[in-house]
Amino acid sequence: MGLENGSMESLASSRFAAACVLGGLVLGAAVLAGKLSQGAPVLPPLGIRRRKKKPVRVYMDGCFDMMHYGHCNALRQARALGDELVVGVVSDDEITANKGPPVTPLHERMIMVGAVKWVDEVIPNAPYAITEEFMKKLFTEYNIDYIIHGDDPCLLPDGTDAYALAKKAGRYKQIKRTEGVSSTDIVGRMLLCVRERSSSDSHNHSSLQRQFSHGHSQKLDDGGFGSRTRISHFLPTSRRIVQFSNGKGPGPDARIVYIDGAFDLFHAGHVEILRIARELGDFLLVGIHTDQTISFTRGAHRPIMNLHERSLSVLACRYVDEVIIGAPWQVSKDMITTFDISMVVHGTIAENMDFLKEKSNPYAVPMAMGIYWQIESPLDITTSTIIKRIVSNHEAYQKRNEKKEAGERRYYEGKTYVSGD
Repeated sequence: MGLENGSMESLASSRFAAACVLGGLVLGAAVLAGKLSQGAPVLPPLGIRRRKKKPVRVYMDGCFDMMHYGHCNALRQARALGDELVVGVVSDDEITANKGPPVTPLHERMIMVGAVKWVDEVIPNAPYAITEEFMKKLFTEYNIDYIIHGDDPCLLPDGTDAYALAKKAGRYKQIKRTEGVSSTDIVGRMLLCVRERSSSDSHNHSSLQRQFSHGHSQKLDDGGFGSRTRISHFLPTSRRIVQFSNGKGPGPDARIVYIDGAFDLFHAGHVEILRIARELGDFLLVGIHTDQTISFTRGAHRPIMNLHERSLSVLACRYVDEVIIGAPWQVSKDMITTFDISMVVHGTIAENMDFLKEKSNPYAVPMAMGIYWQIESPLDITTSTIIKRIVSNHEAYQKRNEKKEAGERRYYEGKTYVSGD
């Protein structure tokens, strides 16, 4: 009887344990079902991929005439507002009708914009004002999500806002204007340069142009043709240089190509020679000469843009990996060793090609080492080419500047702090 009772108790215990296990499984399943119904993540079945998130595409347009680091910084800021940046380049005719004749033709401006490392796509012949038809095209054909412009007003000849339709559609975003430079300002520097060169007492005064580009004066100055041209207020910061830099060095076995120059009034000729130089190796190192070196070799009226301005323009180019800010005139053996340079190159088109005949040839060392190469320049454009375009038609550009300067003065007089970078 005692054995029988023990068997019965064991059986009951086993049944109770089984019931507990079954109850636990049912309760666990119920809890899991409850969580799933509350929106907990569910892993997709194997073999099925998640749909990729649609990239945010932003659009920015402009004339990009006499393209400078201010334009590049605007494009950098615009790109930061999305995943892909599409840039519209206004046609020559539209610029002439709204602002006066452009200094650089459309094909050169297309090269410049396409070479900026934050640009993903370029649209030629964009309208100066965004019309209903063009805005629809941007949204449907180019899949644009937002239209971007700086905080400075962009007014049409009739006084209306060029971006009114984009703002009304709720598809407009604003970025901060880059202080200290504008195409109007640069044209003014060149007009001032013409005045200085033609002045009979230029030898008795410090270079007006260098005061102009270095921001030594903070007043408005007569540009020599009756224009009140604004003095540059460019204030270089380490943060801006970091923003423009790639932040990557060459790999352990990289073929490093070196090219140097003034890169003053950074133009399409510069871009194309840098593109070819980059194709010759894995890493392109660009040396940018000091203002003093350029003044000594090319005259007191140069450079038009100062060292920091020129450095930012070169850094923004997608073909450039690194720059030496204030590179020495002579390429030394020590410099070649320090930077592990494999090849030193120079274009066939430059401001001064007489250095090969001089005793103080800056490339004597790389030539002796057998690592100097002269490469064919794709475009016959120099900084002097750009200056000559201004000088030969200075009356038209003077009128253009007077029109633009009035707007710029209003902007600076009513300027308030705008957050952003």
